[in-house]
Amino acid sequence: MRNPFKAFALVAGLLALSTPLAAQTVPVRIGVIPVIGAAPVFVANGEGWLKEAGLAPAFTTFESGPNMIQALASGTIDVYVAGIAPLAVARTKGIDVRVVAATAVEEMVFVAAPKLAPYFASAPSKAEAFKQFKAKEGRPARLATQPPGSVPNTTLQHWLWQVAKADKADVEIVAMGIDATQQALLAGAVDGASIREPALTIVQGRNPKITLIATGAEMFPDQPGTVVAVYGKFADANPKAVEGLVSALVRATDLLKADPARAAPPVEAALGKGITDVATIQKALSSPAAKFVADPRTIIEATKQMQTYQVSIGTLDKEAPIDGLFDTKPFDAAKKPAPKP
Repeated sequence: MRNPFKAFALVAGLLALSTPLAAQTVPVRIGVIPVIGAAPVFVANGEGWLKEAGLAPAFTTFESGPNMIQALASGTIDVYVAGIAPLAVARTKGIDVRVVAATAVEEMVFVAAPKLAPYFASAPSKAEAFKQFKAKEGRPARLATQPPGSVPNTTLQHWLWQVAKADKADVEIVAMGIDATQQALLAGAVDGASIREPALTIVQGRNPKITLIATGAEMFPDQPGTVVAVYGKFADANPKAVEGLVSALVRATDLLKADPARAAPPVEAALGKGITDVATIQKALSSPAAKFVADPRTIIEATKQMQTYQVSIGTLDKEAPIDGLFDTKPFDAAKKPAPKP
């Protein structure tokens, strides 16, 4: 007589073998910085598209890209969602990390606090505004940004020295975290700052005298902003999961452009922390400082230019090969039309 338990086990085994790999859940540890540029990953998670792609995400928030690199190097995160500049530094130190998607460009803007802002309105140039401020106040203008090597720091220095042509004696750059920058700006502890959304909308909402002085395009044309990069070991072990991640990000980017109102709630849930609301986030998503893109190719040339500048200011020892930094295959797979039935 045939053993029914053996037959059942055989059927169960065959079913397990026939289960597609895409249906298996892959845990993924995602490091993010709390800025609007990271919105696509929050939307993809909120809409359930990461889960749909077979991913089980766990998020950790960081204050800057350089801080996140340490976590990446130690193997405590698999995916990096932050500025591209620290990734070039990471690769020169032998850390295998690959950019698989862009999320935003020209995020960084420069704002002046109420004490500094009037000088830009009256001076004939931005360099002269800083000079007049120092002459009147008896000290250089204190400008907040993130640590050296980060995109905010790099774009601020590029704007100050290459675009505005400011005298280094007229400016003091102060490195601090994102939250601390926002608080210092509102408290008047600094005279200006390089910031991103939603900080721009939040600080101007609380104090309309905080003035936008330079847009992202002015600070560093086509500046590469937040990107999504994957640790090489994770990418090699989970190629389908990476494709699923990028596909979800492409869908999220399309939604952010087409329907900010629908996209706002999951972004607010991730960034709000009780200090803002959905209406503020929706406004930030529609800001001139929120330009969403997904194709990593759109930032390759600007990344080369940023690396060149980082070498010139000493925050990067040498330029990293771009071919190794970018992996466009997951994006190409995500954008490939589905086969006809």
